[in-house]
Amino acid sequence: MREYAVIGLGQFGARAARTLTDLGGLVIGVDSDMAVVEAIKNDIARAVCLDCTSEQALRAAGVGEVDTAIVALGGATEASIMATSILHGLGVGMVVARANSPLHERILKVVGAQRVYNPEEQTAIQVARSIISPDVQEVIPLASGHSLVELVALPAFVGHTLRDLNFRARYGLNIVGIKQRRLSVDDKGESKVSFELNDLPNPDDAIGEGDVLLVVGSDVRIRELEAER
Repeated sequence: MREYAVIGLGQFGARAARTLTDLGGLVIGVDSDMAVVEAIKNDIARAVCLDCTSEQALRAAGVGEVDTAIVALGGATEASIMATSILHGLGVGMVVARANSPLHERILKVVGAQRVYNPEEQTAIQVARSIISPDVQEVIPLASGHSLVELVALPAFVGHTLRDLNFRARYGLNIVGIKQRRLSVDDKGESKVSFELNDLPNPDDAIGEGDVLLVVGSDVRIRELEAER
């Protein structure tokens, strides 16, 4: 079982810690606010109240032994830089940090963060893309210039299988999942729409009306596909 540490248990950090736990990870949550620690202690493997900028305290809590650490201190810029540097010095294999500005992001990378997220910037990008491309429901940035997007299937795709579409050769993109639209009737006789995730689509799976495609590839190729609508 992989072990993780989440440093800072505010809204962002707490959600990350709970999600990692739900996905099977062993999570150590760290925060300097006892009330915050108490609120999450029953949801993760271990929650500890300590000074997140103390190397001695983090070492004693076993944080240096985890596979990956997330520094989620948000607006506490100085503290997040110090914690990132300490985790890097302790030999944590992967340090992921949250930034609140481009300068903060650059500093975090200098002191040892291998991956940096700026939630406000990424939210702004998603809002802008949702305006330009309303059928794109979600955007998750991956490596530079690449993304995972949830895209409502184009009308031209409906009724065709992945083999028919020859998606990778035609668009230079990969479909890694299909959220298949399902209609049902509840106890009151009212129609309901739900989605069932097919996370291992095969070439003979057909795309239905309203299905959502999980597409991975370069941002340029994704924009070209969106433009076809």
